[in-house]
Amino acid sequence: MTENENINTDVHSEMTVGEILRNARTTGRRKREIPTISKQLCIREEFLQALEDGNYNVIPENVYILGFARNYAMELGLDPDEIVNKLKREMGLVAECGTDDASDAQSCTVADKEKWYRGLWGRSLKFIRRNWIWFVAGCVLVLAIVGTLVALNLNHESDSSNVQSVETVAPAASVMEPEYNVDVRERFGTENAENADVILQATQESWVKVEDARGNTAFSRVLVPGDVYYVPSGDEYTAIFGNAGGVDVWVNGKLAPKQGADHVRVSGISLSPEKLMPELSTAGAE
Repeated sequence: MTENENINTDVHSEMTVGEILRNARTTGRRKREIPTISKQLCIREEFLQALEDGNYNVIPENVYILGFARNYAMELGLDPDEIVNKLKREMGLVAECGTDDASDAQSCTVADKEKWYRGLWGRSLKFIRRNWIWFVAGCVLVLAIVGTLVALNLNHESDSSNVQSVETVAPAASVMEPEYNVDVRERFGTENAENADVILQATQESWVKVEDARGNTAFSRVLVPGDVYYVPSGDEYTAIFGNAGGVDVWVNGKLAPKQGADHVRVSGISLSPEKLMPELSTAGAE
């Protein structure tokens, strides 16, 4: 545990994210230089300097800004969620608590959320007291409907118990996981896991974007080492890797060739199994 792990960013609510990061890096007994942290995180020095300066235009996309800030905060012993949420508010990516368009409750402070919930509860009680007759009538109607459905379901189960039938249950499909080079940290696209021919795993931090044949975004996220994404089957999906050398591509349990060098952005990567590993389709034809 580093001495910065006990820092509470609420104490520095008047400071910007950049000031908090710089303060954590340059104060205390364990002062550190940006080049040293850059090598440990595999994040370019100018990006870390841009975070501290608040010069976010240097970093290409918001998802990179937030991902780099999260990793930088963890390395400095800060609370990554507090840093990311504060950064979102600074960048105007989320609304404040208590407004009708507040879409990210995690960006609010605990005190703001409690205040907003208390207000919502008070307004709900006032509405119920003002319209209690309709409220009671609605509850009675709902209970009557639920009771009817339960009774119909019991009758149906009773009738079904009198009919003897033999059904063949198909065995559940087993998902064959590759022997990953990095221990799995988190899985994304698990709804595609059962049919996925192609699986992506980050071995270094990398932004990954997957699009379907119509150009619609199916997945976009900064993956950290160990993160896995199951690519949907079919529809000629393509990908962009922000750090092509930091992403392993697995095709039917086999490791495909790298799609580029370390810290090199590569776009237009076909995620078709036949194009990733032509030798597999040739062997199947034979």
